[in-house]
Amino acid sequence: MTRQWHRVISFLTISLFVSSTIQAQFRLNLGSKSPFRKLQVAEMAISNLYVDSVDEQRLVEDGIRGMLEKLDPHSSYTTAKETKILNESLQGAFEGIGVQFNIQSDTLLVIQPIVNGPSDKVGIVAGDRIVMVNDTAIAGVKMPREEIMKRLRGKKGTKVKLGVVRRGINDLLTFTVTRDKIPVKTIDGYYMIRPGIGYIRIGSFGATTYDEFMTCVRELQDKGMKDLILDLEENGGGYLQAAVQIANEFLQKNDLIVYTEGRKVRQQEYHAKGNGKLLTGKVVVLINEFSASAAEIVTGAIQDQDRGVIVGRRSFGKGLVQRPVNFPDGSMMRLTVAHYFTPSGRCIQKPYKKGDKKDYDMELDDRYKHGELYSADSIHFDDSLKYYTLRKHRTVYGGGGVMPDVFVPLDTTKYTRFHRQLAAKGIVMNANLKYVDSHRKQLKNRYEAFDKYLSDFEIPQSVVNEIIAEGKKQKIEPKDAAELSRTLPYLKTQLKALVARDLWDMSEYFQVINEQNDIVLRAIEEMERQERQF
Repeated sequence: MTRQWHRVISFLTISLFVSSTIQAQFRLNLGSKSPFRKLQVAEMAISNLYVDSVDEQRLVEDGIRGMLEKLDPHSSYTTAKETKILNESLQGAFEGIGVQFNIQSDTLLVIQPIVNGPSDKVGIVAGDRIVMVNDTAIAGVKMPREEIMKRLRGKKGTKVKLGVVRRGINDLLTFTVTRDKIPVKTIDGYYMIRPGIGYIRIGSFGATTYDEFMTCVRELQDKGMKDLILDLEENGGGYLQAAVQIANEFLQKNDLIVYTEGRKVRQQEYHAKGNGKLLTGKVVVLINEFSASAAEIVTGAIQDQDRGVIVGRRSFGKGLVQRPVNFPDGSMMRLTVAHYFTPSGRCIQKPYKKGDKKDYDMELDDRYKHGELYSADSIHFDDSLKYYTLRKHRTVYGGGGVMPDVFVPLDTTKYTRFHRQLAAKGIVMNANLKYVDSHRKQLKNRYEAFDKYLSDFEIPQSVVNEIIAEGKKQKIEPKDAAELSRTLPYLKTQLKALVARDLWDMSEYFQVINEQNDIVLRAIEEMERQERQF
């Protein structure tokens, strides 16, 4: 018998042995009727018998994703790397060098070092360009943003050497930065928007949100705040517990905030303790079609308890609660285990079909096409989902987001198609970065106080002309003179806000941009209207 036949017989023997072993294990313990055992045997068979080599880790991950895809749209799986990034944003800290930056012309431009952060302590300033990290060039090499962040971040206490180019200095500057924990803020901005009226915008609900919020409240109350505009526009949610803590600040003792219930999860109620710092004074909550989850918990509680007025457009409609299931390798599955219900008993989860995530993701586009974003009359509610607020017995509806008490239509004439295309291509942002980088020192010297900047500064026409010229190069032009005329006022306001952000911080950005935000302006009107009623 030839050697080749020996190999064939050996291979067949091994294959039969593996196959019989798999079948034996399949019959062992749980037997052939167990779905779990069936899954194990399938994985073992593919790993041992499949014609080509397979990545077992990828195989299992794809299997988990495949199972979750057949469930609701919010159950999900994340790899160890994705989970780490997700947890950093929710837990309120990561470890790194502590700079806000942007990429301009393949170069990392420092927008601002975090005050008292690692980079600030060694002398890195706004406008610096980081071109080297540990003797490796990161400028001019088209390195992905994720790769740059990976090189800058690292464990607390580790050191990284940075090569920095600074305007007005010919030589390359070198700084050795000791990495540290860097706080991630979930409050986008806060300030006194009008005499007696405070404004706080929450970007997401994380582990540090409540403490951040209370710091803002104390500072604003020290400045004379009696009433509050709570901005939850574009807030995609986060921790349920953070939402409960925020809602508690507004509600009376034993007021129901939210309750959760699932097939395997008992009903759990969350009630206000009555120890809040915002139990008096008027409250207006701002929402739009991107306000979801924890943001809707706060909104629903304030609306159902008749504590404040909701202004804006119908919220996203996420009424599902996910529980994290952590795996040993650092990956995680977020599994939907319950619905949450507002105090009146409504579930605001919008309809979905299991396994049909595509239609679910297109629902916001459907709102746009059906005209809902422009007219409240386009929204039709199911009378079987009618509920009543707990104190004034006003009608509210479940089954798809929170409908505001005061509807504000989307104004597309202000933010034109031309403007949207310029912004999408990064032309507006790049022009702003270039302008601030060239004029930072002069601007700081001229506008030491933000109030002076707010009242006096106007974006130079040359910056606007540069944007229009760059748009033309990229074949982005207004369709006519009327569209250009409609574009310019909001474009100039946006640029003024971006400059303010780069010179100061996000609170100053919102102080500029909010004067063009129809939802914010309507909230101020609502505050003044309530004042006249009393």
